[in-house]
Amino acid sequence: MSKFRYFVLAPLLLGGCVVGPDYSGPPELGRSSPESTFVRRAPGATSTEPAIAAWWTTLQDPVLDELERRALASNPSLEAAQARVRQARASVRQERANRLPAAGAQATSVFADLPGIDLQSNQGSGTPTPSPPASTEEDAGTSLQFYNLGLNANWEIDLAGGQVRRVEAANALAAAAAYNAADAQVQLTAELAQAYVNVRDRQQRATALRQGLELQRRQLELSEQRFRRGTVPAFTVGQANRALQATTSDLAAVEAEIEIYLNALAVLAGEAPGSLDPLLAPPRDIPLPPESVAIGDPSSLLRRRPDIRAAERNLAAATARIGVAQAARFPKISFMGILGIGGTSIGDLVDLGNISKIAVPQLQWGLLDFGRTSAAIAQTRAGRDEAEAQYRQVVLSALQDAETSLSRFAQQRRTVAALAEISRSAEQSAALMRQRYQRGVISLGDSLEAERQRLLAEANLRSATAALTASYVAIQKSLGLGWSEAREPPAGPAEGD
Repeated sequence: MSKFRYFVLAPLLLGGCVVGPDYSGPPELGRSSPESTFVRRAPGATSTEPAIAAWWTTLQDPVLDELERRALASNPSLEAAQARVRQARASVRQERANRLPAAGAQATSVFADLPGIDLQSNQGSGTPTPSPPASTEEDAGTSLQFYNLGLNANWEIDLAGGQVRRVEAANALAAAAAYNAADAQVQLTAELAQAYVNVRDRQQRATALRQGLELQRRQLELSEQRFRRGTVPAFTVGQANRALQATTSDLAAVEAEIEIYLNALAVLAGEAPGSLDPLLAPPRDIPLPPESVAIGDPSSLLRRRPDIRAAERNLAAATARIGVAQAARFPKISFMGILGIGGTSIGDLVDLGNISKIAVPQLQWGLLDFGRTSAAIAQTRAGRDEAEAQYRQVVLSALQDAETSLSRFAQQRRTVAALAEISRSAEQSAALMRQRYQRGVISLGDSLEAERQRLLAEANLRSATAALTASYVAIQKSLGLGWSEAREPPAGPAEGD
């Protein structure tokens, strides 16, 4: 029994060495390092750290809040990303379990017929020896029967720490999957908000086009009346009719876009197209962004955006894989043991005095592999270099995304201010023209044209307002907002050693 205990305990004294580089955190960015503040920072943007989750509530639109709630609860793409997280975490548990022995119950029956070896006459010696040819009765000495019922165990000793590195890589990949799921949430909430703004914009545009159609019909009737009186040429009637048909075509296109965005919103919310039509049918004003926008600084952006954190975790996993490849250079010790009861007859299975113990340690060391291990190590090192380059690229793309969205937001604010002034001027002009028409100073056609210009200026302002809100949504997306802090995956180096 002491020898069996030695074979069980000896492997515990052999481990402890972990080969490969230790991951020391994100690499230095060098020339890719961001400034202390955003270069394209827009007026009204503050360095206050923004809240990560539920940024859309700042738009104060209850319908949008309800759509976001439904999407986060039922969107299939988000559910698929969360399922990948569960897969990755199960892989971590599997890799951890691989470091431990595997045990099971077994029942064994062995029958061996070895001609030329006298098993009976050599039972007391250490090695069976060939026996001379014998008669048929003597052939019974060449047969062996063995029955065993008990437990078996298998264990591969992690001498070089390859399995430790596998656990580290699995932990890093699980964290990366969690951050990818968070990034899917960021993309989803922003895409839904963009589609919602587009629906409200198209609904208001359709209302303006219908009002414009009514004015153009009146203008066409007036042109036809003047043509019959001989006061205007025929091309004036044709010109008014072409303008009417063009507006009709524009209205049909806008109505089709409304249906497209309604379908998109339903699918984003995890529902069938058409299911959200009753909720979105009543027109609402386009939600406006707040006057002050919290954007933080570039350093907080790098810590917050889930795609950057996922890239960093992928780099950690690639670093751990180098250790996995280097561990192949070292010997492997595996251990197989059997403990049970049995003997040469079935009756021995119930005899507790017949305890059988088998311990089979095995040493494997690939001394000659013609460079296979070296090539595998070189491959993992190149994979780590690729992961580091991808991390820097993700950082640069994130900074570019944020700076571009801030620049567009600032430009769109100026555009809205200019169009608001134009709309006020057009409204004043239309009111003045109505007064002059009522006094008989100008014709009805001139008054209708001023009203049409007012509607056009108002429509342009609403479209610019929608673009402003859309650029605000783009800022939130570029800052990596829109994922719940309660679902935040663990940060820092992967555990598991």
